[in-house]
Amino acid sequence: MRTHDGSAGDVDHGGIGSGRASSRRPDARIAQVVAQALGGADTVLNVGAGTGSYENPAHAITAVEPPLAMRAQRPAQLATAIDAVAEDLPFDDGRFDASMAVFSVHQWSDTAAGLREMRRVTRGPVVILTCDPTLVRDFWLYDYAPDVLDAEARRHPRLATLTETLGGTVTVEPVPIPLDCTDGFNEAYYGRPEMLLDPGARQACSAWSFIDDRARQEFDISLRRALGSGAWDEAFGHLRSRPAYRGSLVLLRATN
Repeated sequence: MRTHDGSAGDVDHGGIGSGRASSRRPDARIAQVVAQALGGADTVLNVGAGTGSYENPAHAITAVEPPLAMRAQRPAQLATAIDAVAEDLPFDDGRFDASMAVFSVHQWSDTAAGLREMRRVTRGPVVILTCDPTLVRDFWLYDYAPDVLDAEARRHPRLATLTETLGGTVTVEPVPIPLDCTDGFNEAYYGRPEMLLDPGARQACSAWSFIDDRARQEFDISLRRALGSGAWDEAFGHLRSRPAYRGSLVLLRATN
C-alpha cells in the first residue's frame, strides 16, 4: 500500500521528509565507496533515490522515488525522479549498466521483490548500502533509546537474505564512518552525541518515527543528564577522537 504522499514502505515521508535534505547530506568518503562499487558504469539506476544522495554526476542517473515529499526535495541539477516502487520497476530487462540502493532497502514493502527487479533491469553490478541488523544494537545509542535501535534491527533485512536473493557473486564490506560524517544517520554521531539532542537531526533518521513523543522526551532528558554528569564521556568519551567508526554500515556488491 502507498500513502497519500506516495510512500510505499513503512514510513510516511510526507510526515518526516522535510528535514532530510539539510541533515542527510552525502558524505564524500562514503560516496567514494559507492562510486568505486559502481565501477565504470555509464547508465545507473538509483532505487529509493530520495533527494539524490550519492548520485555521481559521472553517471547517467535514472532515479526512482515513490514519495512526492522526497522527489520535491531533489536539487534542480539532478534528474527528475520517476514515481515508481522497487517492486515494480517500469524498465526493460538489462536496461542499466549498474543499479544502486542507498539506505532504502529496509523501507521497501517487499525487499526480495525489489532486489529481483533490480537484478532484472541491470546488466552489471547491483550495489546496496545498508545496515547489518545483527550489529545495530552494538551502538551506544542503545543505552539511551533502545526502542529506536530495536526498530532499526527489525526493519533491516538480514545480510544472508540480501545475498541469497541477489544471487551471483556478492561481496559484503564494512564501510567506515568518519567522525565528521555529513550524512546524519544515527551512527554518524558516534563521537558527537550532542547532535542527537537536535529534534531536526533525529527527524531525518526514519527510525525515530517509530517511537512516540514521550519516548523522545525521555531520551532527551536521559542523554542530557548523562552528558552533564560526565557519565556518557566516562563510558564512551574515547569515541570523540576516533577518526572512523566501524558499526553496522555495510556495502553489498552483486555481479552475475
